Amino acid sequence: MADPRILPSIGQLIERQTIQLLLGKYGRTATLEALRLETEELRTKLVSTTDSLSTSISNMTAAMEYLEESTRRRLTDWFAPSLRQVINATGVILHTNLGRAPLTTSAVQQIAETAGGYVNLEYDLSHGKRSQRDSHIDSLVQRLTGAEATAVVNNNAAATLLMLSALASGREVIVSRGELVEIGGGFRVPEIMSASGAVLREVGTTNKTRVADYAAAITEKTALLLRVHPSNFRIHGFTDRPTIDELVSLGKRFNITVAEDLGSGYLGNDTDSENQQLAEPTVRKSVAVGIDVVCFSADKLLGGPQAGILVGQSEKIERIRAHPLMRALRVDKLTYAALGATLQEHAAGQAHVTVPVSIMLSTPVEKIEKRAQTVVDAIENRNAQVEILNDHSAIGGGSAPETHLPTKVIAIQSANRSAAYIQTALRKCDPPVIGRIDQDRVLLDLRTVLPEQDKTLMKALSDLLSSC
Repeated sequence: MADPRILPSIGQLIERQTIQLLLGKYGRTATLEALRLETEELRTKLVSTTDSLSTSISNMTAAMEYLEESTRRRLTDWFAPSLRQVINATGVILHTNLGRAPLTTSAVQQIAETAGGYVNLEYDLSHGKRSQRDSHIDSLVQRLTGAEATAVVNNNAAATLLMLSALASGREVIVSRGELVEIGGGFRVPEIMSASGAVLREVGTTNKTRVADYAAAITEKTALLLRVHPSNFRIHGFTDRPTIDELVSLGKRFNITVAEDLGSGYLGNDTDSENQQLAEPTVRKSVAVGIDVVCFSADKLLGGPQAGILVGQSEKIERIRAHPLMRALRVDKLTYAALGATLQEHAAGQAHVTVPVSIMLSTPVEKIEKRAQTVVDAIENRNAQVEILNDHSAIGGGSAPETHLPTKVIAIQSANRSAAYIQTALRKCDPPVIGRIDQDRVLLDLRTVLPEQDKTLMKALSDLLSSC
């Protein structure tokens, strides 16, 4: 047991050069608090008969050196950002828990240029007066979708809520029972409908709804015919669903607005080779056949920042923009910066080689296998079984739930360590590596690992597997 009188005073510690550096970096209040906590903890350990520090720290110099390091560690922990970049090796491209779409380089650069100063967010430089913030993306969205006007809010749930509030509050909205879905995070169509003030009018059955069912439900109270993308589930077998052309014709017949929550927001065409695999509805087609308002996510198949985009007829979009909720749900300059840059890549036909989500969707399995083999070959002193296996990647984010992309995964199994142990150890890496477990093996899918992260992954695996 050491003599606690060897502990230095706080005043003595503050004079030390290392602590002075901490004061400059973390401020006086936090540094003093950390010093006091570390000093009290060390005092307790010094008088303990079981703690090893009671014998290893025998003089004031040793105590000072210990407190300098322990205080530095505590302050580093306190001030470390909670939001960290991770390596997504799960094989789920639009992984909601991991932030969905990683942004293209041009979007990141545009955010950096926009964030540090003032910008013309709502200012018309040509006429020197206030303008609409959606003007920064209007022309790009029109080019990509054919829509007359655009509005942007913070996600697609907000877009749906705002659309219903602006166009149908206090009146009925007709929806097929087969489209009253719940998606991730507890988003339920009936609850959003209720929150908007609109009245839900269900028609048809879970598996079969015909256009005649919509027509029979129309009354003077009807404000909207709503079609909802089923997102992360599908119904097979004995089914029927009206086409969007049929709903548009019905809406025109009764002079009723037709709206569509399209979810994933695929901006390509039905004939694109990519969409032959995805089998996702396209925004352009919905606009072309005459849907009045279409809303969709920006951070799914579009590959942009989190946002909800509403497109459609000018008169309807203006009503949406004028609604009081618009101010509560609108996005900031950084979202417009990232969204505009992402839309530019799509408009220029470069998304397949610049937008990470599009790249991941189109990467051939042979390229993934080659990268995986390079990573495996670089792992040194491995004390575990490492092999490359066939598997499937998922799109995620409620997009194309039945689409499974062939891939190759790095499978890790150890006789000495469980898969759960290895997975936990990978999460402790810097940056953390997120994989998945199957049959007591950790699987790492490089389809969702950014190519520039391969070397970091190699080092993390080499360090980890040398001790397994």
